[in-house]
Amino acid sequence: MTTEFVHLRLHSEYSLVDGLVRIKPLAEKVAAMGMPAVALTDFNNFFGLIKFYKATQAAGVKPILGADILVVDQGEDGAATQLVLLVADQTGYRNLTQLISKAYLDGQRQAVPMVDKSWLAEHSQGLIALSGGRLGEIGIALVSGRVADAQSALRELMAIFPDRFYLELQRTNRADEEDYLHAAVLLASQCQCPVVATNDVRFIESSEFEAHEARVCIYEGRALDDPRRERRYSENQYLRSPQEMIELFADIPEAIENSVEIAKRLI
Repeated sequence: MTTEFVHLRLHSEYSLVDGLVRIKPLAEKVAAMGMPAVALTDFNNFFGLIKFYKATQAAGVKPILGADILVVDQGEDGAATQLVLLVADQTGYRNLTQLISKAYLDGQRQAVPMVDKSWLAEHSQGLIALSGGRLGEIGIALVSGRVADAQSALRELMAIFPDRFYLELQRTNRADEEDYLHAAVLLASQCQCPVVATNDVRFIESSEFEAHEARVCIYEGRALDDPRRERRYSENQYLRSPQEMIELFADIPEAIENSVEIAKRLI
């Protein structure tokens, strides 16, 4: 694998909550940009799996399977937090399948499938985990100034995913992102945890941002101009080229390098 960056977090049109990326154009674009691999991490589902495998293999691109999940702690009253799980081997595929199934069967809250945190340890083998950025458990604690809670959560997740957990960094011009990034880099250094850059991709071209917002509004049952609507996305969540990502994280080169190292570890 000779590329300098690999996208490890991406939602396609098969993601239930958001995502505008069509599979075949994705595979073609990744190949054209010289990236030998790309991940599909739709929210809590594998609906696009077969089409993704066929399209990427036809384009000469290594397919990486994963999912974005929401994690809740039944013993706590806190909100759900994000976590990204990537399949490293057949055991990991089975474990992620089981986690997704349990989320739908036993973990739904207000019709949203969620993974109980206690399930992770039993189903962690064969999976590489990314922290979920500023909306993961660690990120929310850091943004809130609860550094001790962030340290505790990081140590717990590093124990669940030994040598397979990465603090996720993003620069898409969303709220609290840069504050989180600096705090996360410091925490990573203190706890000897590797970092990795993602662009949390939701569309292929930046010009598709408005169409993506329309899709999100349809899912949420809101109007585009609703002043009460939460703006969770930015026009920067497109399929950036390796060169763009390298420039974006020029001050944290290991975050770029680790995207490639993770891709090498995955089936």
